[in-house]
Amino acid sequence: MLSRQQIDFYRTNGYLALEGVLTPAQVAEGRRIVEAAVEASRAVVAHDEVFDLEPGHTAAAPRLRRLKNPVAYHPFFDDLMRSAPILDAVEDLIGPGVRFQGNKLNMKSAAFGSPVEWHQDFAFYPHTNDDLLACGVALDDCTTENGCLLVIPGSHHGPILDHHQDGRFAGAIDPTRSEVDLSRAVPLPVAAGGITLHHCRLLHGSQPNRSAQPRRLFLIQYAAVDAWPLSGIANWDAFNANLLRGEPTSVARMIDLQVRLPYPSPERPGSIYEIQTVLKRTVFAGR
Repeated sequence: MLSRQQIDFYRTNGYLALEGVLTPAQVAEGRRIVEAAVEASRAVVAHDEVFDLEPGHTAAAPRLRRLKNPVAYHPFFDDLMRSAPILDAVEDLIGPGVRFQGNKLNMKSAAFGSPVEWHQDFAFYPHTNDDLLACGVALDDCTTENGCLLVIPGSHHGPILDHHQDGRFAGAIDPTRSEVDLSRAVPLPVAAGGITLHHCRLLHGSQPNRSAQPRRLFLIQYAAVDAWPLSGIANWDAFNANLLRGEPTSVARMIDLQVRLPYPSPERPGSIYEIQTVLKRTVFAGR
């Protein structure tokens, strides 16, 4: 259970870090599974439904930057997604009733891990309200050197910014015309076994890994049970199968919020890495 001070900090700043949520044995098991996945990626020559590959990936030198759906890939990650310590913290921040909304495992391998440009998660999956957050489970020490999360404190109180370029969704803001002061960015380091929690409207990104240490982060997206995706749902039963706490509801709670939908579709569909490759102006990729 979070303290009142921790909850207030999250409300004000849009993020929170908690140390020591996983045991050393859990951290070791998570690393073992990820390392086995990197080995399995040697047989893959292009992105598929499981693996997202770094540029330069080969069978001789595998470069895996993302497991696209680790919850489906291995029961270990499904168990973590449902674990009481994480869900207790999530409920303290978005209220009772929690839905699993998505997941991925981003890997910044030593010396070449890809950056992620400045963006707000809500631009990718707008809902009827903004009680959504992402939980990052650290399998390695996340530091400024190996590409820990960078955030703009309090930016979740502002508007959903334009993530389009030339009329198509591009998965990031244009840093040259944004009203947000990126010089206010602060790092969000956390030790292996800790977690980070950030609001779906918080502006964030991460630098490439220029260190000799990997940064592997399991990201779980959670939503309040009465937050409904503006894109709709395909199947009522499947939607409610992702309910982790609380009861199903057909009542969507609405808030007064303008958001550009992520349409027309990206020029290069795929993971955020692929979507952002079309960006003409970047902060971390040097364009």
